[in-house]
Amino acid sequence: MRIVVKIGGSLMKEGVPMALIEDVRALAASHQIIIVHGGGDVVTQYANGLGKEQRFVVSPDGIRSRYTDMETAEIYQMVMSGLLAKRLVSALTKSGLKSVSLSGADGQLLQGKRKSKLVILDDRGRKVAIEGGYTGKVVGVNFALLQTLLSEGYIPVISPVASGEGAEPLNVDGDRAASSVASGVKADCVVFLTNVAGLMLDDNLVPHLTASEASAKLPHIGFGMQKKVIGAVDAVEGGVKEAIICSGTRPGPLSRALSHDTCTVICNQ
Repeated sequence: MRIVVKIGGSLMKEGVPMALIEDVRALAASHQIIIVHGGGDVVTQYANGLGKEQRFVVSPDGIRSRYTDMETAEIYQMVMSGLLAKRLVSALTKSGLKSVSLSGADGQLLQGKRKSKLVILDDRGRKVAIEGGYTGKVVGVNFALLQTLLSEGYIPVISPVASGEGAEPLNVDGDRAASSVASGVKADCVVFLTNVAGLMLDDNLVPHLTASEASAKLPHIGFGMQKKVIGAVDAVEGGVKEAIICSGTRPGPLSRALSHDTCTVICNQ
């Protein structure tokens, strides 16, 4: 089985999730695993420490995101690829696993399209258009590079930085990057690990949704979880058999997700 695992930023800000590392070690002998990680809160922490105040904007759909100028793009890449990815590789290596960290810009692993304009809501809730900065979306994945690493027994650890059309670094959403990778490598499953059990509606865990049902519920979901549901739907519509949203704070988080233990499963049926 080929599995893409997205480690949410809520987990990365607490350090390397060792329960996941141990679980990956147990599963790696029989599964091909690719890791995509987040870490937006850590980026904000380091940016503020460097005196670069971060700006966040909200789209008309209610999606909150970081506004990325060039200086912010460089800090984002530094923290994601130079710090957080290396922490994961170090932990995997200590567990006896072969792994390699890659920015999405390495080898054009994640090919991105820069957004020329962003439509956001101003302080009065009005729609306004601003320059897109260095934010983008993934439009292509270098499958051959990942296949080479997987065939040699490596676990790729991918930072959500894409390479733009002019080879500029682009800040891309980590959940949608994981979705693009999962679709690109024809994964059997993509698992979104976060700090909650899964999608909660009316204080109840939703155990199963079809992709169309999940899309219909998006207006009722908070922005943090909304991004994961969008990524899950994108993955399933892109050919991935199932997408799972679950807690990464419990023992054996990946194994339990694969057995559909206390999580939200999104698929076509």
